[in-house]
Amino acid sequence: MGPVSFDRRAELGEFLRSRRARLRPEEFGLTSYGRQRRVPGLRREELAQLAGVSVDHYVRLEQGRSLQFSVEVLDAVAAALRLGPAEREHLHRLARPAPDTAGAPADRAPLPPGIHRLLSAITGAPAYVVDRRTDVRAWNPLAAAFLTNFGQLPAPERNMARLVFLDDGIRELYADWWARARDVVAFLRLDIARPPGPPPAQSLIEELSAASPEFRRIWAEHDIKAPEHGSHRYRHPLVGALELSYETLRLPGHPDLALVVHTAEEGSPSEEALRLLMR
Repeated sequence: MGPVSFDRRAELGEFLRSRRARLRPEEFGLTSYGRQRRVPGLRREELAQLAGVSVDHYVRLEQGRSLQFSVEVLDAVAAALRLGPAEREHLHRLARPAPDTAGAPADRAPLPPGIHRLLSAITGAPAYVVDRRTDVRAWNPLAAAFLTNFGQLPAPERNMARLVFLDDGIRELYADWWARARDVVAFLRLDIARPPGPPPAQSLIEELSAASPEFRRIWAEHDIKAPEHGSHRYRHPLVGALELSYETLRLPGHPDLALVVHTAEEGSPSEEALRLLMR
């Protein structure tokens, strides 16, 4: 598999094929459909029947021959594919791209002073602000102590996707590295369905696809996930094993920026480990 490049029509087709492939025909009472199955999942004609659309209409959608399908058709296909909310939104953005009227990305504007004050006020939990490209725009001292000293990194390297895939220290930090890697790739995938044109993360996606076989493998899975909350296990070189939950909060007035805060269960060894890092 070569380096990733962005083409909206190709992305739409690959996404739909990946979602068809994960469905088991037996779940729908389907068997051979007249010939032996050579690939996993539902065939195009089976999916079209389940969605209540013509085979030709669905084929045109999957081949990206048009990017102006109706909301009703897309909702029917999403239901047949059993897409989750984030996947459904992703399909709509790919198949019905909105005009790009936003101009320059707002997430590159300087952060308001209040954001820095907010981060400084969060003293008991690692917290940082990340943009759509996964660039870390600001952080509190505990995030630097727990994850990496962002201030000592060149600005282009203050990027969570680059760190997860290309930094050996971050790779060792995550006890469940594959889960974290899939989270960060799913976050980047949300960006590529934005208004027409190369996404802000395009150069990063190309860099990681050229440098990391693991990135190429996960990218090809086409998983979509809104990283609102979850948890990860860590093995920190100074304080040992931890398990922290995270919450991702969109910043009012800055929809392309998110505040990520990691917390430990009250009274747990993980909470004590964070206290040790604060000293």
